[in-house]
Amino acid sequence: MRIVYTDNNATTRVLPEVLEEMLPYFSDQYGNPSSMHSFGGNVGKKIDEAREKTASIINADASEIVFTSCGTESDNAAIMAALELNPDKKHIVTSSVEHPAVRNLCRFLEEKKGYRVTFVPVDSKGNLDMDMLHTSMSRDTAVISLMWANNETGVIFPVEEVSRKAREKGILFHTDAVQAAGKIPMDVKNNPGIDMLSLSGHKIHAPKGVAALYVKKGIKFPPFMKGGHQEKGRRGGTENTTSIIGLGRACELALGHLQDMDTRIRGLRDRLQSELLSMIPASSVNGDIDRRLPNTLSIGFNAIEGESILLLMDQAGICASSGSACTSGSLDPSHVLMAMKVPFESAHGTIRFSLSTDTSSEDIDYIIEKMPPIVQRLRDMSPFWKK
Repeated sequence: MRIVYTDNNATTRVLPEVLEEMLPYFSDQYGNPSSMHSFGGNVGKKIDEAREKTASIINADASEIVFTSCGTESDNAAIMAALELNPDKKHIVTSSVEHPAVRNLCRFLEEKKGYRVTFVPVDSKGNLDMDMLHTSMSRDTAVISLMWANNETGVIFPVEEVSRKAREKGILFHTDAVQAAGKIPMDVKNNPGIDMLSLSGHKIHAPKGVAALYVKKGIKFPPFMKGGHQEKGRRGGTENTTSIIGLGRACELALGHLQDMDTRIRGLRDRLQSELLSMIPASSVNGDIDRRLPNTLSIGFNAIEGESILLLMDQAGICASSGSACTSGSLDPSHVLMAMKVPFESAHGTIRFSLSTDTSSEDIDYIIEKMPPIVQRLRDMSPFWKK
């Protein structure tokens, strides 16, 4: 059966060029990069090279990159470091649509550790309430943590503006850039208000289980993972050598693919959106269509369930995600769509298509062919559609 993969915001395939770069370090070049001998030292040099490549995707210096195990660790490490650096400040500012890596940590800190957390709301397009964000900043604010782009809708936040305001007020600023990296240009040198930034390998065609945290020079970063001297004392534990090397190569490739992402992939996404909206009545796009990632389309189909749509899509060989949390045992729409106040009948039937540079025009043709009959079949069975 043909497989059309449009779930790249969930994970991506490891590119052949990335795998090729990694393979020697599984077998022939297996030395510990922290060893004193040249056999391990050669591996250490390769990690240094990967650090340079990883830094290049955000225009950082290699010394500002700390390798971690995942985006969640990077997010947690950044926020906890900010709190440790500001022990007398008990306020955190974030948004109501953050990834669970940030949202659930902030909930924990609020409920169990006595912190006060402001979850800045969004409007119906998924854009931040900037007035509330600005008024939330206070002398007691230890850190502001905002995603650069939303993983469900693709909506891009004004990170540059917010980080600049945070810097003026002397507040540490962290951004979860896991979804934005490799899809839009990012430049930390031109945005000095960004103190820390998270990115993850498996979102940009590197392996799962490797990520990075940018820590701006001058930030006294207390380690989240305490142990040995690795990562200049900023993250203990033997380096995940092969995956770090893969991440470096993936960042190098992603930087070269930005133009393709902004033109060809954006065009494919827009064609998919236009055709589905025109062919399927009572459908609508979630999120600001003018300010979002070029690869992401969140679209709601009224009166049917996202889980049912996904099951029929799976039978047709189409991989995507639902806009609801039903796959994790809940029938409620996702917290992102609820925060945007998307009507229940649309939120419940939302599907997220997320493309990559792997996506072809033929893939989009196939989805356009298969989706209308899938939606119609479910609506024919739906009492809500009949009403």
